[in-house]
Amino acid sequence: MDADVWNEQVAQGYDESSAHMYAPDVLGPAVSFLERRAGRGPALEFAVGTGRVALPLSERGVRVAGIEKSEPMARELGRKPGGDDVALTIGDMTTSRVPGTFSLVYLVYNAITCLLSQQEQVACFRNAARHLQPGGRFVIEVFVPELQRLPPGETARPFHIGDRHVGFDTYDLVNQQLVSHHYTIVDGQGSTFLSPHRYVWPSELDLMAMLAGLDLSERWADWNEAPFTASSRSHVSVWQKPSHGSASP
Repeated sequence: MDADVWNEQVAQGYDESSAHMYAPDVLGPAVSFLERRAGRGPALEFAVGTGRVALPLSERGVRVAGIEKSEPMARELGRKPGGDDVALTIGDMTTSRVPGTFSLVYLVYNAITCLLSQQEQVACFRNAARHLQPGGRFVIEVFVPELQRLPPGETARPFHIGDRHVGFDTYDLVNQQLVSHHYTIVDGQGSTFLSPHRYVWPSELDLMAMLAGLDLSERWADWNEAPFTASSRSHVSVWQKPSHGSASP
């Protein structure tokens, strides 16, 4: 499934289709937030993709490594200025190991939901914990499921409407699955992209962290550290590895 979704065509057009995520008011706060949590230690990005976050974080002096399952996405990262500065491992973020330990492991832009089962998501937390130094932090940025905004009997909800991109999600409420539909116009040509996801609640993520030996230390509505409330549509959560021990394998 991953090979079919994150293929060469998608990788080559990914930055253009995600241009709104490169806007300074979107990307800047994310990089600053992660830089502060990394401190003086190295950082590891799960699902590093084409380097939207890893490259500017590296430019700020943070030593960044990345795990990426899609070889086409990884090639796009390698072609960019500074791409060679990101130590890249091709593999699955649930099982792949990177040499050394890190003060920060992070997973952004809803990438945790690309793992389509609860078991895989739990394995991701455990793999993050294995890579963390004592006192290190695991950061996830992910949407809050939009179920409260679904009228009775409807299963679709838009998440972005722009001049060159429209996106909406369709929900399978029984199986906690959704499919993101992207419709993009580049140079007058239209393209479509569908990606499957498993949506997950903040409380469920907290339980996954607990199973991995991590403790919740922060939860914000966004990278600007706005308070997280019942009406928040996303969250940035931080779990920390205890300084006095190691996480469970």
